[in-house]
Amino acid sequence: MANTKTATKRARQAIRRNARNQVTRSKAKTSLRGAIEAIQGKDAAKAQAALNNAIKTLSKAASKGAIPKGRASRKISRLTLLAKKTLSANA
Repeated sequence: MANTKTATKRARQAIRRNARNQVTRSKAKTSLRGAIEAIQGKDAAKAQAALNNAIKTLSKAASKGAIPKGRASRKISRLTLLAKKTLSANA
């Protein structure tokens, strides 16, 4: 429990920031999951659109500070490698 006026304010700010970041993280996870499913579905056009959306969402989450930049970079890299490997094997 916060004992001072400033600590109470910081607690309120933390609650608001956490809620905002949670929305951003959830969107990133959903787009990532959608991209993986689209890539495994082996439809190249759909997979490319989902991949671009996932990259954009992860980059935005990292720039807002909702997730660390390194984590976003790692997920984008692995997702891109998966797409290249899966879609080139089917072509």
